[in-house]
Amino acid sequence: MAWGKQRKRRVGVMGGTFDPVHHGHLVAASEVRESFGLDEVIFVPTGEQPFKVDRDVTEAEHRYLMTVVATASNPRFTVSRLEIDRPGKTYTIDTLRELKAQMPDAELFFITGADVLPQILTWKDADELWTLAHFIGVTRPGHELDPAGLPDAGVSLLEVPAMAISSTDCRARVAVGKPVWYLVPDGVVQYIGKYGLYRKGRKPKVDDFVRPRLTDEGAATSMNLPPRAVGAGK
Repeated sequence: MAWGKQRKRRVGVMGGTFDPVHHGHLVAASEVRESFGLDEVIFVPTGEQPFKVDRDVTEAEHRYLMTVVATASNPRFTVSRLEIDRPGKTYTIDTLRELKAQMPDAELFFITGADVLPQILTWKDADELWTLAHFIGVTRPGHELDPAGLPDAGVSLLEVPAMAISSTDCRARVAVGKPVWYLVPDGVVQYIGKYGLYRKGRKPKVDDFVRPRLTDEGAATSMNLPPRAVGAGK
């Protein structure tokens, strides 16, 4: 009896600043997963980007944690630290190479905004990108893409109505005190409020909240040691 060829694992890779992650990102990932039969979608918050030099980007750890909060309820979604833990500027080609090395038998599908697709031609090692992944451009209904220079077999478009939401608008609303409920997941709304993100004049660091410094007494209590035992060698 001849056995059929085993189907390759199909993995979506959704790169983005996620500053903040919003429902448009989540709906796009979900729609692509369903339409292309993906087994998993990996969200990859960007590290130090070579192209976004015209504005301050929120600390990577905040963006990573917001993405974890936003995707936690979907078992098909995971979040990778690949780019934010990589030192120096981060390039998509490096990320796809690493993911391909980690999952050599998987088919990769890179998910991005359709308006970004023409820019890919200017990215580092652009010719190799098409060999590592199939690119899916998610777009608003009615958007037309200029296919000049893009490979016919390497790119697909998918209309997603929720793409009308933008991170830029979400940041602007928070900056002037407007709500972002129903634009971003509830947990992300609460995270933004808790850490004071996007408010004018404030640029909090994750270390100020997530990893608070313990006093000697507090550290000693957490380790069940006498208070003077911690830091005794100072």
